[in-house]
Amino acid sequence: MFVTGMSGFLGHHLTAASEAADWELLSPSKALLDVRHRPRVLDDVMAWTPNVVVHLANRSDDRETIVDGTRYVAEAAASAGSRLIHLSTDLVFAGRDQAYDERDPPDAQLPYGEWKAAAEQMVARAGGNSLIIRTSLLYGTDDQAPIQRDVANVVARRSNMRFFTDEFRCPAHADDVAAAIIALAERVDITGTLHVAGPRAMSRAELAGIFAERFGAGPAQIPTSTSQDSGLDRPTNVVLNCSAAASLGIRCRPIEEALH
Repeated sequence: MFVTGMSGFLGHHLTAASEAADWELLSPSKALLDVRHRPRVLDDVMAWTPNVVVHLANRSDDRETIVDGTRYVAEAAASAGSRLIHLSTDLVFAGRDQAYDERDPPDAQLPYGEWKAAAEQMVARAGGNSLIIRTSLLYGTDDQAPIQRDVANVVARRSNMRFFTDEFRCPAHADDVAAAIIALAERVDITGTLHVAGPRAMSRAELAGIFAERFGAGPAQIPTSTSQDSGLDRPTNVVLNCSAAASLGIRCRPIEEALH
């Protein structure tokens, strides 16, 4: 299994999941493999011809990494005859009252979401055996995600960050998403797009309150606001319907179960 972006948050969890499943991982560092450089991407993947390529490399502020990098990785995987699993996001959607399923066309509101939607198109155009996994906010237990570090800083009074009560997502434990990647790596019959996220939609404020309790504080200590009051133009209700994944035996645990 050839993995890009292994040094990231999800990549750390994928390492443990792959060891448990006896997958051998090859993951060049960014210093050795910059996905923005097409010849190097093609050379490296073609040289190893892995069974599976997992594309996690991502920079939220860099269109070239997200769009062009995905294009090159997808082309390389198709040329090598490798299955490609590409990680995408719920933010390819603008937000609405109903949950989104895999048939809904992306209508991103944020530049990041637009770039990730374009990256999905790069995967589709490259052909080959590929699967796009869309997920949501990730969190961890010992290894903490950015939102968990943000909450820790607020609890320690190192930050005055406020958490929105009107932005709803489906947070998932990174262990569960990593396990899904491993389980789907061998399922070459499953292609297209699949939603893999937490079973319950919750606001960032509610999520922050749960993390605060783990840091010895209470939800009441979490400063809250709304995206409208903040002046930020963000999608407020991006909920993924994960029933297709559930029908395949792929599930993410409720947060109470995952953290305890």
